[in-house]
Amino acid sequence: MSPNRDPRPQTSEQSAIDIAVKRLAMALDALDAAVERRREGDRNEDTLAAQVQTLGVDRARLAAALDNEAARSRQLETTNRDIAERLDSAIASIQSVLESNE
Repeated sequence: MSPNRDPRPQTSEQSAIDIAVKRLAMALDALDAAVERRREGDRNEDTLAAQVQTLGVDRARLAAALDNEAARSRQLETTNRDIAERLDSAIASIQSVLESNE
């Protein structure tokens, strides 16, 4: 260093470099935080997509079960009508026999 050079410019340059390094470090920290938020968002999106898919499978299963139960209900209604008709016929036959014996 020459004796007639002022040491302040070098200090000023060092301060500027230090400030720039700190700003770069803060920017990198912010970038890391943004990347982590994005990764978390992607994980949440994947979780939601899996849940939607599971709900779709459950819905299809429940729809099939409902269709089966509706068919069974119709069959029971038909059977119930047949039994009611047979009972009515049997009651009519018994009444007829009772009336003919009087």
